[in-house]
Amino acid sequence: MARYENLGYKKVFVALDGTEEQDAVLDRAIAVAKNNHAKLYIGHVMDSTALETAGTYPVDLIPKLEALFRKSIEKTVEAAQQDPDVNGVEVVVKYGRIRETLKEELLDHIEPDIVICGARGLSPIKYALLGSISTFLLRAAPCDILVVK
Repeated sequence: MARYENLGYKKVFVALDGTEEQDAVLDRAIAVAKNNHAKLYIGHVMDSTALETAGTYPVDLIPKLEALFRKSIEKTVEAAQQDPDVNGVEVVVKYGRIRETLKEELLDHIEPDIVICGARGLSPIKYALLGSISTFLLRAAPCDILVVK
């Protein structure tokens, strides 16, 4: 059986969605980064579509949502930063339409060697209308994709 260690990944990008499943996805991304002595980029896009539909929203809402997200992964990020086998950790949070922002503002700039994401994250209604982010990444990302179930 082949061993999947040090596959040459130097930049590992993990797309987190704020759901309960994100901890397992982040854990897997850290393991891949450790096995490859790679830099870990943790990306999160705060979806603007719901707020755009509402028309207006409190100005301080976005910073509060970002702070909640960062707090949700804080301990895991600190542990990864302390791990000598992980070559740095960067958390990047953007606000916008998920697909466009993920591709244009994160993946196109970071140029990762592998993208790791969860299999689920959208509600059943959004999934029916938009499709899944993991499916989008399979089509749009020019690198390996690991979908964690």
